[in-house]
Amino acid sequence: MNTEQYERMGQGLGFVAALDQSGGSTPGALKRYGIEPDSYSGDDEMFDLVHAYRTRIITSSAFSGDKILAAILFEQTMNRDIDGIDVPDFLWHVKGVVPILKVDKGLAEAADGARVMKPMPELDALLEHALSKHVFGTKMRSFVQAANEAGIDAVLDQQFEVGRRILDAGLVPILEPEVDIKASDKAEAEALVTEGILSRLGSLPQGQRVMLKLTIPSDPDLYADLVAHPSVLRVVALSGGYSRDEANRLLAQNHGVIASFSRALTEGLRVDQSDAQFDATLAASIGSIYEASIT
Repeated sequence: MNTEQYERMGQGLGFVAALDQSGGSTPGALKRYGIEPDSYSGDDEMFDLVHAYRTRIITSSAFSGDKILAAILFEQTMNRDIDGIDVPDFLWHVKGVVPILKVDKGLAEAADGARVMKPMPELDALLEHALSKHVFGTKMRSFVQAANEAGIDAVLDQQFEVGRRILDAGLVPILEPEVDIKASDKAEAEALVTEGILSRLGSLPQGQRVMLKLTIPSDPDLYADLVAHPSVLRVVALSGGYSRDEANRLLAQNHGVIASFSRALTEGLRVDQSDAQFDATLAASIGSIYEASIT
């Protein structure tokens, strides 16, 4: 494991850029960027377009390790290059940004108010490949839709089970049991998720640490015990559909929690902007998210 990356993720000032839209969410990401679905045909062309978009973000003068600690990548992005350099190596050696890989394969159907992750039969091979690409850690998302103990237990049991496999492989996992911001009992669900995580952290191997990616809580500083826990390297928050301004406002109320925003990060970026306009828009976004992350 890269000690410099480990210390940066644990102690550095900044936030995590989530650039990991996969097949299902890519059309929406491109549409917000100004590329309509009828302007391309087939997955290959779609993924070429989104890679060009991500490359524009990563190579922007606004995107650097000064304010961004890490970037979460889709598997296909990990396997591509920027200027002839593998994307994970470009992030770390050119930009000073730690590379992290999304490893889940999407969500199963809802049961007990939650959606666990689909099976990942090729996980071990993917983790081995990620190590060969000099990736530091992983991210995997589940979805909690209600304060249902059975559903939350299923989500957390799976997250920790897979998380231990990732630790055994030599990578640092980000566990992401997202709570739906539209849930009528959002605060109750977040409290159950927090309690469930705290009760499971003791099951981790001695000296091993995970990261957590959680919904910005309805009750500020709900995650204080997680932030302080010796088995937690970092707690990051997802924007979850909030606008950037709202996500920043809410995040700033949670001390020690940093952003891991996707849609909120890229809000306002358009394919028809000049490079100067694009860089200025991205710089303003990064600056505001950074400020909310250092409270």
